[in-house]
Amino acid sequence: MEGFYRFFPRAEAVIYLFAGILVVLGAAYLLAMAVVEGVALLLGGEGGKLAVFLLDRVLLALMMAEILYTLVRFAKEGQLQVEPFLIIGVIAGVRRILVVTAEGLQKFPFSLDHPGFQAVLAELLLLSLMILALALAYRWVRR
Repeated sequence: MEGFYRFFPRAEAVIYLFAGILVVLGAAYLLAMAVVEGVALLLGGEGGKLAVFLLDRVLLALMMAEILYTLVRFAKEGQLQVEPFLIIGVIAGVRRILVVTAEGLQKFPFSLDHPGFQAVLAELLLLSLMILALALAYRWVRR
């Protein structure tokens, strides 16, 4: 029975290894496709969308890098840290703010009476509050 219990740490290490490999491959694919799609947007004359598109993809890749960092750190130390998750949340919030702002300005007129514009403003407010809460939590945890 004792040998059976020694299997679990090895299985855990294999799971972390494969999860890390998948995150690395996903981030590499994401960045490669961002370059391909970015060139297509540039050649298609849609340079206005290019900056938002690239920023969205790069921030998503940064989130994946933070997830990989968290996996590696947890595999080495055996204990979960909260800071990387807070950083991932802040990056995700900023990413969403940038995308919502860019898409909202293209879809809806700049009018406070328009319901679509009001929805964009409400989402931006909630995202801003979320980022503020995550930043305060990060500062509190770091003390």
